[in-house]
This record gives sequence, C-alpha cells and structure tokens, in this order.
Amino acid sequence: MNRTKRKIFEAAMELFAQKGYDGTSVEEITSVVGIAKGTLYYHFSSKEEIFYFLVEEGMNLLKNSIEIKTSKFPNTIDQIKAVILIQIKIIVKYENLITLLISQMWGQEERNLKCREYIYEYIGILEDIIRKGMEKGDIIEGNPEALASGLFGFTCAGLLYKLKTEKELNVQEIYKEFCNYAIKGLKK
Repeated sequence: MNRTKRKIFEAAMELFAQKGYDGTSVEEITSVVGIAKGTLYYHFSSKEEIFYFLVEEGMNLLKNSIEIKTSKFPNTIDQIKAVILIQIKIIVKYENLITLLISQMWGQEERNLKCREYIYEYIGILEDIIRKGMEKGDIIEGNPEALASGLFGFTCAGLLYKLKTEKELNVQEIYKEFCNYAIKGLKK
C-alpha cells in the first residue's frame, strides 16, 4: 500500500470509529489527510469502497495472525491462549478497527451485513479450534458456537475496560487476567 493510500486508510478508520460511517464525509477524510478529492478517488472509488477495504484488511490481518500462531501449538488450551493474546494485541494496536467493526455490525444495510459476515467468519475459526479441542478431550464439552462467540466478546471487552478506566491497556496484564478466567472454565 503506498503512502497516500495508507494515510487515507488510517484517517478513514479513525473518523469512522469516532463519528460512524454515516457521520463521516469524504471531505473530512480528505481534509485530515491533506489531499484533494481527486486524489482520494484515484485510490478509492467511494467512501463505501474505503470502508470495505478497511474491514477486509483488518479481518484478514486478524484471521492470518490466528491461523499462523495457533498452528504452532498442538494443544487446544495453548491455541486458545494464543487467540486471546492476539485478540488483545489487535484491540490495543487497532482499536479503531475493532470499534468500527463492532459498531457497524448492527443494522440491515449492506455494510452492516458485511461486518457481521466477517465477524462470523472469524468466530468460525475459533469454533473449529474449540470443536477440535472437544474432540481431542482437551476442553470441556459444550456448544462450540457459543463458546467461540463468548471468547470473541470476552476479549473485545478489553475495549470497554480501556474506556472505563481511561488507561492504556497493558497487553500482558490483561492477557494474564483473561487467560486466568477463560482457561479455567474451558479446561476439562
């Protein structure tokens, strides 16, 4: 991604997260980046294309990180710990992306449906890890879909904690706390 496209990407992500998709205009994005509208339209055909690009790039990053890291561990508990750590790191590093995804998953417009689709696809990866762990006897029996959704929501709660405490998240501290509670409940 070239420098201008990256600036558009970052500005749009921040504005969408702060003001919502509908509350953000192309003019605001170009103003923050310091470019003309024509330059923006050279890289993206519309505000909607910027949005979809943000969501797709962010979810690909998250999914790829999970797949690479969990493949290194044969034990399901270690895979789930890796998932928790990656999700916390993503939340800290890409807070605006997670805020955008979660805020835009409600509703029936195409972008809302697309955000849900990406989140459900990601949760599906977690379901597979959990299902395999149940089959191997590494973790308790239960509903893999519910557990995967809960794991995703549990780590996304790190954003709520950050807002409530108004402190920067310490990745290792939050990871230790989340693992302490999540893993205890999953161990057989």
